[in-house]
This record gives sequence, structure tokens and C-alpha cells, in this order.
Amino acid sequence: MTQYEPVIGLEMHAELMTESKMFSKAKVVDSVEAAPNTAVSPLCLGMPGTLPVINEKAVEYATRVALALNCEINHHNIFARKNYFYPDLPKGYQISQYEQPLGVNGWLDVELESGETKRIGIRRVHMEEDTGKLTHQDDGTSLVDYNRAGVPLLEIVTEPDIRSGEEARAYAMKVRQILRYLGVNSGDMEKGVLRVEPNISIRPVGSTEFGTRTELKNLNSFRVLADGTAFEIARQTAVLQSGGKVVQETRGWHEGRRETFSQRTKEEAEDYRYFPEPDLPPLHLDDAWVEEVRASLPELPDAKIARYMAKYELSEYDSRVLSEERAVAEWFDTACTELAEVAVSHGTTPKSIANWMINELFRLMNEAKLSIDAIQVTPAALVELISLVEKQTINNNTAKEVLAEMFATGTASANIVESKGLAQISDDAAITAVINQILDDNPEQLARYLDGQEKLRGFFVGQVMRQTQGKANPALVNQLLDAALANKK
Repeated sequence: MTQYEPVIGLEMHAELMTESKMFSKAKVVDSVEAAPNTAVSPLCLGMPGTLPVINEKAVEYATRVALALNCEINHHNIFARKNYFYPDLPKGYQISQYEQPLGVNGWLDVELESGETKRIGIRRVHMEEDTGKLTHQDDGTSLVDYNRAGVPLLEIVTEPDIRSGEEARAYAMKVRQILRYLGVNSGDMEKGVLRVEPNISIRPVGSTEFGTRTELKNLNSFRVLADGTAFEIARQTAVLQSGGKVVQETRGWHEGRRETFSQRTKEEAEDYRYFPEPDLPPLHLDDAWVEEVRASLPELPDAKIARYMAKYELSEYDSRVLSEERAVAEWFDTACTELAEVAVSHGTTPKSIANWMINELFRLMNEAKLSIDAIQVTPAALVELISLVEKQTINNNTAKEVLAEMFATGTASANIVESKGLAQISDDAAITAVINQILDDNPEQLARYLDGQEKLRGFFVGQVMRQTQGKANPALVNQLLDAALANKK
């Protein structure tokens, strides 16, 4: 039986978070929460006599993305009319870019679940305007909301380098991460500000010719992207193995049935009758302006991961976790800066900060459903807490309790320790007295220990910690207990 290889190219559409629309002064609003048709202009509605004007901030945001995706920037850009008729496109055409897009020949390295890194080529990054939004009713009618019409939209198109749904998901997730790092898109797929459309075909293994492709339209989650792509690969394989032919078409994803379904035959570029937009002059981007935009880019995730591993000797896993969200990475960086400024000399390190963030702070954030920019614990406060542990003022378990109160109230760790009397007991005489009392109160367990049941040592440690309400210095407890037990032999 013939074996087939999937060939997948991905289109991603990202709304840009500008204040106004791509070609008009109409405000950009949340198209889910805002009242329908309240953020429109004559241009959004396709009124005769209106003229578009290019949004400079949208061009800047688009250039940031193209540079972050390693694209070559076309300094001479031309907008075009993409003609098609649909209720959510009142002009009857969409202003987009075709022959001379903003960015070309880019690439992105993607980490796969296997541990391999794969480079995905990016064919083009171009600017356009979004369409309106249709809401289909149960009675067969549809409602149109033009709030979204004209919102700056960036289309990112890969080369056909992807070979599975999992690769598609890994690529799309990384692009989303970069868009969020750049501050140009929220990444909220449920609201439609980021949409993913794979073009999928299969061909016999070893063949260099492309098969007939289908496009899955407007997928709104990474799971659906992976599942829908996997289903479509299997469907096309079954069609060819049964002697049929794959039809070039646009398909949707039915979540309930977990299968794709046909929507319409797929258009080719010539069907859109592209021609230069007569109402917009060519857009020229000079070298100096492009370099200004390049200089404004933040440190991106891959660079952060490499820096954390090299500078702070963090593991790759910890570095990736801390770099996942820009706000989290900046919080960690601030904590490391605080650490350097206070010059703590008793063991606190960036690795300690990473451990406390990943294991304890993130747990509290997840329980409270709060993002890191909404919590009351500051980077400096966490450094102070860790230093109390390193100085053996409090132990780890007590520190976890203190962090929980810091998280809930914003109170400084030192104040909590002082007000609640949580400071660790490190006095030899005080701990020895408790140990002797424990041994005297438990003669049966002591006799069994002396008779060879050495696992009972843990029992005595537990009793001492219970008696001191967890305040005794654990290392000192173990040292003094061993001495006391040795004296009993």
C-alpha cells in the first residue's frame, strides 16, 4: 500500500493592538464585548467617496513582527485590492498586500516534543484589514457586526515545511508567544484576534510534487489545529487509498463530531482579481526607520532562554518555564537585579529565585487565578524571603507559610516572621532540652531504636519538630539528636 507524506503550510491572521483601524480613525474595540456596530466609520461601512489613510502604528507593529520572524523587509510596499463579495465585507474588496508584501523569506526555529528543533520557513508577512463578523442564527438568518471591519490584520504565511499536526501546533504556539512578547497581539484565540488556517495536502513518500490541498478555516485553538490537521491527513489518505481524488476546498472543523466538513471550493489567487489599490500611494520604509524598529525589539524568548542558561546556570526546562510569558520573565529579571543590588552573601542565587517562583509562587497564582502582574508579592519581597531561609532565620516549610500570607496580604516577610514569632530556633541548649524531653517521654520507642530499629530516628525528629511547632533548625535537630541517641547506647 502506498505510504503518504503530509505537506502543510500555515496561515496565521493576527489583529494588531492599535488604537485605531488600519485605514481610518475608527476606534479598535473588543469585538466580543463591545456593543455591535458602535466602532465604525464611513470607510468601515464601504460608503462611497471615502478614502483610506495608512495607520503608521500598524506599520510599525507589523515591521516588529516581520523582523522578529527573521524576514527581509521590503522597503517598497504596495497595497492591493482583493476582490470578493461577502456580507462581512461591505466594500466588496479587502485592502491587502499581494505582490510586494512587507516581509519575505523569514524563518522560525521550533522546538518539538521529541526534543528536536525544526526550522520552518516563512514565505511572507503582509498587512491588510480585517473583515466584519457574522453571527449565524438558528432560524437561518445572520447578523453582521462591523466593529471588526478595518482592524489592522497581519497575515503570516509559512512555506510548506510542516509535516504533522503537532509540528503545526508547536509553530503556531511559538508565533503566538512572539506576538505577545512584542506587545502587538493579545493571543486570545477565543476572541478571534488570532486565527490559524492550515493548508494540508498529502503525497506519496519520496515524491516532490504537491498534492491537492484543502484549507481548514479559522481554527480557534491549538488543540483544534493539531486535531483538525491530523483528521484531515487521515481523511485525505483514505480518499486516495480508496481510488478517489481530493477536492481543493475550504473545510471547517466540527467540534462535536470531531471531524472536518466541506464549506466551499477553494479559490486561487486569480479569483480575487488583485490589482494595486488606487487610493493608496506606495509605502516606502527607509533603512533608518527600519533599524529604529529593530532596536526597539525586546529580548525574545529564545535569547532569554540562552541567557538564563549561560548567565544563571538554570536548566533548559526552568529557563523555558520562566521565559514563556514576557511579564514572568521580566519579574524574574527584576528579582535577579534586586539580588545583585542587595549583594546577599548567604546563598541566595538566581537558581533559588527560579525554584521558589516555579514551585511555590506559580502554585499560589494558579490557585488564585492571577497573572504575575496582578499579585501583591514584589520581586524584592521574594528575594527578602529567600534570604531569611538562607540565613536560617526560618526554615523552608515556614517560608512557604510566610509566602502564602505575603501573597494574600502584601505584607513583608520580616514583619510576618516577627509578628507571628516564626523565627527558627537555633539555640543548642533549647533544642537539646526538647530532644531529651522527647526521649524521656517515649521510652518504648527509644528501647526499640537502641535494639536496632533505626528507622525510629525519623519518629524522634518528627516529635521534636512538632514540639517546637516546626521552628527548630532541622540541621541542628539532626545533629543534636544523633549526639543524644549516641549517649544512650
